[in-house]
Amino acid sequence: MEGIYLMILIALVVLAVIDLVVGVSNDAVNFLNSAIGSKAISFKTIMIVASLGIFLGAVFSSGMMEVARKGIFMPGEFYFDEIMIIFMAVMITDILLLDFFNTLGMPTSTTVSIVFELLGAAVVMALIKISASDTENITHLLNYINTDKATEIISGIFLSVLIAFSVGAIVQVLSRLVFTFEYEKKMKNFGAVFGAFCLTAIGYFIFFKGLKGTPYYDSFKDVLSNQVYLVLGISFLFWLLVSFLVTKFLKKSILVLVIAVGTFGLALAFSGNDLVNFIGVPMAAYHSYEAWVASGVPAANFSMDVLQESVPAEPFLLFISGGIMVLTLWFSKKARSVAETEIGLSRQGHGSEKFNPNLVSRTLVSGSTNLFEFFKSIMPASARQKMSQSFRKKDSEFLKEEDKPAFDLIRASINLTVAGVLISIATSYKLPLSTTYVTFMVAMGTSLADRAWGRESAVYRVAGVLNVIGGWFFTAFSAFVAAGTLTYLIFLGKGAAIALLLIIALGLLVRNYLSYKKKYTPEAGAMKLKKSESKTVQGIISESADNIVSVIHRSNKIYSDVFRGLAKQDKAQLKKSKKGVAKLDAEIEELRDSIFFFIKSLDETSVRGSSFYITVLAYLTDIAQSLEFISKKSYKHVNNNHKPLRYNQITDLREIDDLLENFLKEIEEIFANRKLDQIQKIVEHKEEVLAKLSEKIEKQVKRTRTEESSPKNTTLYFNLLLETKDLVNAVMNLISEYNSSYKKV
Repeated sequence: MEGIYLMILIALVVLAVIDLVVGVSNDAVNFLNSAIGSKAISFKTIMIVASLGIFLGAVFSSGMMEVARKGIFMPGEFYFDEIMIIFMAVMITDILLLDFFNTLGMPTSTTVSIVFELLGAAVVMALIKISASDTENITHLLNYINTDKATEIISGIFLSVLIAFSVGAIVQVLSRLVFTFEYEKKMKNFGAVFGAFCLTAIGYFIFFKGLKGTPYYDSFKDVLSNQVYLVLGISFLFWLLVSFLVTKFLKKSILVLVIAVGTFGLALAFSGNDLVNFIGVPMAAYHSYEAWVASGVPAANFSMDVLQESVPAEPFLLFISGGIMVLTLWFSKKARSVAETEIGLSRQGHGSEKFNPNLVSRTLVSGSTNLFEFFKSIMPASARQKMSQSFRKKDSEFLKEEDKPAFDLIRASINLTVAGVLISIATSYKLPLSTTYVTFMVAMGTSLADRAWGRESAVYRVAGVLNVIGGWFFTAFSAFVAAGTLTYLIFLGKGAAIALLLIIALGLLVRNYLSYKKKYTPEAGAMKLKKSESKTVQGIISESADNIVSVIHRSNKIYSDVFRGLAKQDKAQLKKSKKGVAKLDAEIEELRDSIFFFIKSLDETSVRGSSFYITVLAYLTDIAQSLEFISKKSYKHVNNNHKPLRYNQITDLREIDDLLENFLKEIEEIFANRKLDQIQKIVEHKEEVLAKLSEKIEKQVKRTRTEESSPKNTTLYFNLLLETKDLVNAVMNLISEYNSSYKKV
């Protein structure tokens, strides 16, 4: 029996390493976004500062893994064999759940996930024990579970959303009224004071929250508690001197230092306090195993009262954990994907939106707009004018630039300062505010106050925020249910169930990794449609050729895949083709959405290039629409279980597919190699393709009159042929437009 539990312990250690990776990938958003979004410092410098904070936070952590040991359940009510089942179910669930959110690029709370996983697993195991007992009933469940913790977490979500969002918005409005968007002028006079205030708040946060879990906290906690105002006063004077020296002698913006120190502080707090979420359960399992082996008592009879004791993690393990977290920060692409979600929701400028609007977001935006107009109508004209001037953006704000910051240094500093202050206050008053929730909602509040959510983007941004908040509640619910379910399965299947679940979990992780990697391969990036950055007609025409190559290549593949899926009645293949068309259409729509910025960026001599660009986008849209029609009709036919196409229909379509494939490949090669003098050949081949399509249509008409018996087949077949003709015509219109414009240059 000892060997089985040793294998479980080894599995838990491996799962802990994986959990560190997926956990950091999700939580990196908490401390990276303000620095990355503002581009105050280089990305490399940001990563170095954050890495230093993470490593120090992990290494100097006290290593107290209380949540996993006794924070959620009463360990004395369970035996060793039961507690190991709980721990295994929790770790498998945590990895899969966090990886799921990482793959979606959605930030969630690792604390909420681990708490509700422990809660769900413990509840199910308690119910199993109660059902097997003759003396206990459902009312005895409270003897096993610490329900106060779950209530605290749920209330923490609501408090974090309301308090962080509101405070962030208010502070940002006041800051913008003082400094405006042209803050550089005001910073010369008030920059030292503002910087000192921010750095004092962040410094207090570092000591109060970031170092709270370290062994060194006891040496200064009394001073922080009893001499708060004295400590803050001395700190403010110190940072005022530093700010003055930085601005006057080094000629650097103090806001850069604020952002760097704030990033370090949040990274330190994250690592020192959230480390328990990743290694707490395996550490508790290890200490449980040690105590059980030493006792000599059977696993089913050994009570886990030992978990009531506070046992710190070994320094070596903290060192290893810190190293893994730092490596994950540097190499995890999913961490950057999660960060991009928050930056996208808070960015000042326009661009493609990740989330689609819904009824709730539309209602909220409509109501808020009406309320804003009401307050605007009763506000004195002088006050309205003052606010308008303060929130007036620079002209450059309306130009689309790839290297433009998502928001300025003022907002980044407010994000970090307000988050640090709120978390420090919550810690001192023992309020259940979540670090993840606070940092996210502060960023959303400041973006709203900065008028980043304008009439053009509000419904999308609000929908995004609602999706993220909904994901937080989903995290709690799914963590509870999934961990409870796995606990029951492991209880029934024992070792075999554990082995099977580990294989399934590993398979899902590998699948998600491969899927994510495929999605972001260099080839996929090369095929992605790109916005025109050129300001000359020649440049626009050249860049458009690259997009034509991409569209033609992808269209060729989609069409062939649809044909093969239809021939084999492969619903999965057809569904995949539909997704491919949807992705292509979304990219074309993104290009259309950027037309405003494209036209604004052109110089006077290149304005005629805009007409060419708009026309090209129109023909690309026609191509996508034809492919969408073909893929949807084919999928609908197979999905509805209609009769498959007849053999002679399949044969005819294969002939069309081969002809069209060669036709599109020729176009792709001409544009890829810029052999534009060979475009005339395409025109000749076009006639051949259209003639063949007409021939197949006439052939099907004859078959329908004499031998065809399926109306659905006939309809689908005609639809495919006719839409293929439209596809060919759209391609030729595109080529003709390009050829005509190319000759004029």
